[in-house]
Amino acid sequence: MILTDRVAAGVAAGSITLAFRRWMKPRVRPGSTFRSTAGVVTIGDVSIVAAHDITVRDAEAAGAASVEALVGTFRGDEGDPVFRIELAAAGPDPRTELGNDAALTEDDCTEIDRRLRRLDQRPLHGAWALRTLRLIQERPGQHAESLRGDMDKETFKRNVRKLKELGLTRSLPEGYEIAPRGSSYLAYRAGR
Repeated sequence: MILTDRVAAGVAAGSITLAFRRWMKPRVRPGSTFRSTAGVVTIGDVSIVAAHDITVRDAEAAGAASVEALVGTFRGDEGDPVFRIELAAAGPDPRTELGNDAALTEDDCTEIDRRLRRLDQRPLHGAWALRTLRLIQERPGQHAESLRGDMDKETFKRNVRKLKELGLTRSLPEGYEIAPRGSSYLAYRAGR
């Protein structure tokens, strides 16, 4: 489930506790979690509601100015059910804490080397991982479009998310940057 930055921040602050989606079938399960731009979110109760039964209080809890404004955001076929999804903050994104850890040991760097080599073995684009890290370091805040080279945009973005999982990069409102952990790792590599 994807939340806008504004909604994710509202969930983290506790001011937004609901989401509504028009889907053919539920795409989330009660008790599951997902990461948002403002941290980890837990899914509470998931139920089907009629759009005309959504109250002003529901719309406010979803961060909308009115019921009409909320219903106006619905995508999908009008015949699909509307799901009422309870949301709660479950803490910060663990990748943020990992990315802030710049105190790397030689063993940490050896493990990152190993993980990057594994990533490089999978895609069709050759040794992309370290090349991409260096490119993001040289050009922070750049969009995927200007960094991707010969990779298609979605593949590039998926690959950068793999680097983020390792705590090496961060997403910005526009583009990417190297996390402190990534900077330490690149400094280690440069010093070899």
